[in-house]
Amino acid sequence: MPFIPHTEADIKAMLEAVGVDSIETLFDEIPAELRCGELTNVPPRMNEFEVTRLMLERAEQDGYYINFIGAGAYEHHIPAAVWEITTRGEFYSAYTPYQAEASQGTLQVLYEFQTMMASLTGMDVANASLYDGASALAEAVLMAVRTHRKARRVLIPTTVHPVYRQVTHSIVTNQDIELLSVPFSKQGGHTVLDALKSHEGGDLAALVIPQPNFFGVLEDVDELTNWAHRHNALVIAVVNPVALALLAPPGEWGDAGADIVVGEGQPLGAPLSSGGPYFGFMCCRQAHVRQMPGRIVGRTVDATGNPGFTLTLQAREQHIRRSKATSNICTNQGLLVTAATIHMALLGPEGLERVAAQCHANTLALLEKLTAMSGVERVFDRPVFHEAVLRLSSPANDVLRALEGQGILGGYNLTQYYPELGEAILVCATETRGHEDIDKYTFHMERIMSKRRLDPPCAVKANPKD
Repeated sequence: MPFIPHTEADIKAMLEAVGVDSIETLFDEIPAELRCGELTNVPPRMNEFEVTRLMLERAEQDGYYINFIGAGAYEHHIPAAVWEITTRGEFYSAYTPYQAEASQGTLQVLYEFQTMMASLTGMDVANASLYDGASALAEAVLMAVRTHRKARRVLIPTTVHPVYRQVTHSIVTNQDIELLSVPFSKQGGHTVLDALKSHEGGDLAALVIPQPNFFGVLEDVDELTNWAHRHNALVIAVVNPVALALLAPPGEWGDAGADIVVGEGQPLGAPLSSGGPYFGFMCCRQAHVRQMPGRIVGRTVDATGNPGFTLTLQAREQHIRRSKATSNICTNQGLLVTAATIHMALLGPEGLERVAAQCHANTLALLEKLTAMSGVERVFDRPVFHEAVLRLSSPANDVLRALEGQGILGGYNLTQYYPELGEAILVCATETRGHEDIDKYTFHMERIMSKRRLDPPCAVKANPKD
């Protein structure tokens, strides 16, 4: 929104209206010793042209990098119209629409978002968003335990995003809920049924199934879903919304489908702006809707039969009932949801499918070129979407630092969370990465790896006196 400063005439008129002759007089009740005085460290004022140039120079200091990192935050093309509409004052400054008669536009946007997400996931109901994907998983675990009523143990594969697992642990473990880790196949990078056998016969509230998982690997979702339901456990799906344009929706997994679906909505129209913002989404079966946290917008008719929208199922007071509430998150990411709704409306089902297909094609092209060189190999042999794990013959941190020096963010270092994989990185290519980007990455990776093959890390310098 534009900012137009007050003119001297504006200031004089306002001072006359309140009956004072200067700004200093207006604030004369502030003791002199508490005033900061002249702002000597503030630089001289600039005109519009000078400010624009300064901001461009500051932006250039950050540098520009070709991004091949995914790991839960993805760089996608965002049509210009998305944020032009989202930042209109009607949306930009709107708060939670408790007063339905004054918030029909905002409520309709949220309702359209819910409809789109329910369609994308194949579920019955969607809420109007949560804080982010990680906290959405924690909320899903709490919801599953409330729904199950008997069991308080939840299986979470180690192929789930490590940050999601950490956040979930922080939120639920002090509520007498036990999170049990499930290892992944060293060959495929996915969860196998054999890893679940030790949990058969026990009371389980839910099994978490990521699709694709943190490694980009596709899980056997049908087998895992049927296993969970056979053992009286709910299924919590953690999904990438872009991938769902190509993959089977969670509502169709196995014989009965997933029960709760969560994920990160950032790929739907939210830019990578210094680490945020993000928003989480949640969908579920109609049978579980009264346990769903967050806000839900419903469509109804007024007294004269005209359609309208309103918050439904939950009173405002439920959000401040502390431990008795279905959620202690007292706001949603309405602005991000607005952007996601506009983004999905502009792309449509066909456009979203094209984006997903191009992401997949670019990732395969990147993998083909990188694994053709010596010292780089695929870690897992399963199909992937969007990203994949590579093992390097040199320290991953050193290689990534060298790539960054060439203006390339080469991937996510996995050694912190998965040291058993060795010097492994997670690489990603979305539709924003063209052939030139992939060729540049390949060229510099080959140069860096070949140099390290020629320079052994333990080489001893010769003594000049010898």
